[in-house]
Amino acid sequence: MIARALRDAGFEVIYSGLHQTPAQIAEAAVQEDVDAVGLSSLSGAHRTLFPQVVEELAARDATDIVVFGGGVVPEADFQALLDAGLATIFTPGTPLDTITSWAESNIPSKV
Repeated sequence: MIARALRDAGFEVIYSGLHQTPAQIAEAAVQEDVDAVGLSSLSGAHRTLFPQVVEELAARDATDIVVFGGGVVPEADFQALLDAGLATIFTPGTPLDTITSWAESNIPSKV
């Protein structure tokens, strides 16, 4: 739903599918020259996987790519994820217009 909402708001969206490793996500992001990576976790692995994506991007000299996350993320984990380099976290029930407005204000275009 978020990918569709961002697309409808005018963003070019590349959906890489489920079950991608942090390295695969970072590599695809660099190859596609994206402005941002949006991550979603419903499994509870966000504290491990989200920071690993940020680390993989940094290893590829891609620290200019904005990384944001969402899913079933307890509020108690927000600060650790922000400290790890995520720009923001969205939880279930966040209005789609809130997400698209945030993206419009916080994802600088490379064009």
